[in-house]
Amino acid sequence: MAVDVEGLVAGIREGRRAAVAQAITLVESAKPERRALARELLTELTDEQSGVHSPAVRVGISGVPGVGKSTFIEALGSQLTAAGHRVGVLAVDPSSVRTGGSVLGDKTRMARLSADPAAYIRPSPSAGTLGGVARATVQAMAVLEAASYDVVLVETVGVGQSEVTVAGMVDTFLFLTLARTGDQLQGIKKGILEIADVVAVNKADGDHEQEARGAARELAGALRLVRGHDEWAPPVVTCSALHDRHVDDVWERVLSHRVHLGEAGLAAKRAEQQLAFTWALVRDELDQRLRHSPGVRAIRDEVRAEVLSGELPATVAADRLLAAYDG
Repeated sequence: MAVDVEGLVAGIREGRRAAVAQAITLVESAKPERRALARELLTELTDEQSGVHSPAVRVGISGVPGVGKSTFIEALGSQLTAAGHRVGVLAVDPSSVRTGGSVLGDKTRMARLSADPAAYIRPSPSAGTLGGVARATVQAMAVLEAASYDVVLVETVGVGQSEVTVAGMVDTFLFLTLARTGDQLQGIKKGILEIADVVAVNKADGDHEQEARGAARELAGALRLVRGHDEWAPPVVTCSALHDRHVDDVWERVLSHRVHLGEAGLAAKRAEQQLAFTWALVRDELDQRLRHSPGVRAIRDEVRAEVLSGELPATVAADRLLAAYDG
């Protein structure tokens, strides 16, 4: 289907949801011709946005399975839209590196927010690699911001490397945790607490409220061990997304981190992210060219069979594939 880039840009600027959806589908595509159109679209959008002085608030949200990320995002998003904000939610799913699919459960888990005309929820597939996550999600953020969504929440569905990927594309990284799970030590092992800017202990309600406060104190102590004295000290707060308690306090801490960065700090952080994203785009493009190379295609099945049978070492196989690509 032909894509009218000019019409798409106009629709995005007018905030039309259908245009936003079509544009995000375009930037997620791995097809070479669609990627060229996506670059044209994003160039026009960024040219139009070059005079914008108040960038959207970009927040990454992560946490262990069962922590209540979707409930929290719905509670926070509903509060923000009620306050006059336009909220975009992107879900990053690294598990779809294997399947090529995306997390489709988010809209059903966030039924109230997905029905809110001031909110837009989009499950994002990985586009085949974790590098594809970065490319698709960063470009989807650009589309949402061009459509006047002034808060963009990026939810990482999995755990591990995806957190680092998401932290590298947002202004503030929020880590949700629970009491009673041993996440205090586990978080340090995985380096999560080293990249978190705000930590919230969720499900702090009923009989578990005191336990959550205790966990928050332990985490605050753990953070003092992994962060330098001159750095931003990530606040650790408690909340109950299910009962809509202290969610606004978490948001205030996010805004405090933004104030701490200041305009110059935020600009410098985003500039560094753009540089890192540049190299991510280069690696992603090289990966695509390698996959579509006629020379590589000609020997790929043969090399695969020889590696699986043990006849060919991986190092030699890699050299052979690269030689086919160079040729």
